[in-house]
Amino acid sequence: MRGSLRIRLAGALVAGACAFAAAPAAAQGSYSQYDESPASALGRYVRNLASDPKDFDSLIGAGKAALALGDAQAAAGFFARADDVNPESPLPQAGMGAVSVANGDPQGALSYFRRAQQLGASVASFACERGLAYDLMGDQRQAQADYRIALGGPDADEARSRLALSLAISGNRSGALQTLAPLSARGGAGVARVRAFVLALTGDSGAAMNAVNAAMPGTAAEVAPFLQRLPALSAGQKAAAVNLGIFPDSNGTTYAATPSAPVSTASANTDRLAGIDTMLRAAPPQPAPAVQLAYSPSPQPSAVQRTVVAYHPKIWLQLASGPDVDGLSKQFQRLKTDNPDLFNGIKPFVSRGENRARLLVGPFRGESDASIFADDLKTVGIDAFRFSDSQSDRIAPLAAE
Repeated sequence: MRGSLRIRLAGALVAGACAFAAAPAAAQGSYSQYDESPASALGRYVRNLASDPKDFDSLIGAGKAALALGDAQAAAGFFARADDVNPESPLPQAGMGAVSVANGDPQGALSYFRRAQQLGASVASFACERGLAYDLMGDQRQAQADYRIALGGPDADEARSRLALSLAISGNRSGALQTLAPLSARGGAGVARVRAFVLALTGDSGAAMNAVNAAMPGTAAEVAPFLQRLPALSAGQKAAAVNLGIFPDSNGTTYAATPSAPVSTASANTDRLAGIDTMLRAAPPQPAPAVQLAYSPSPQPSAVQRTVVAYHPKIWLQLASGPDVDGLSKQFQRLKTDNPDLFNGIKPFVSRGENRARLLVGPFRGESDASIFADDLKTVGIDAFRFSDSQSDRIAPLAAE
């Protein structure tokens, strides 16, 4: 896709290339997101290649790192060189498939993924990326099948976000919000943005803008053009817009960009829609420190001084309460059994009082995260109430009871 017109919006996302794991990590030259950033990994692999230009592991690792940084052109170069070194490996083909997806070329991507599978790659190793290729083609059923395969692998969070968006494109708002709920509860990176897209894709741009404003007050107007335009697009165009930041246009392809940095054609894959995540990741304001009265340890016990205490109440959601902790445990298990997607990865906690105990989930980073998950719970008929703890509350994991 090529085009000269670019829309300058304040919004959006970096598509976040999924990892493809057809072999053990060491053999792929991969890097750990916990130990090393993509930029650091790319630098390390490039240094390795300076001394050995045909180091296959470093070529694959460099391609993956470049793709994670949004530089699809550089990634394609590394994967092509890796294919020259070892044409019998499925890794370069899977890598080129991911590059084609990032470039908005789903048909080309599918041919690479077929070749990778012929060379021995498992579907699970590239399902997250192939799912997006199907989404771009308007085949949401097949896309969702691939995303569900990827939920069991290292790309689970990305696959979950893409699955939620795909369900929303299909018109399944409730399923989309339930799928996204585990990420919402953890306050995962970009989840507020994905949730806003889900609402907009299902025709509720007003709720989408409210969601943006809840996360970052006063910013919805900046992304309103992006959100309001989504419902009018075709299914494939919607997938390209919310995953890649690519809009259709009468003159060709339109890219979304931040106001301060228009996107050039050569770098259109890099940070196309980065602004909204930065905007929505802003740290919530910290509450003022609690102030209490304390007696001075001086020889005059009647003297009273004001002492500031470093405790900040945490924000939870209360799902139920009762006198019996065992009863709360059974109630949570029923909720989880009835709504497995919604409560996937959610751990229950209990707060004990003198006569009653509270069933809690959380803690949340801020009020907006708690409100988002409370809204998701409402979609399946579960009422949740905000609960802020204090120093005197005894909160422990429910499983430990």
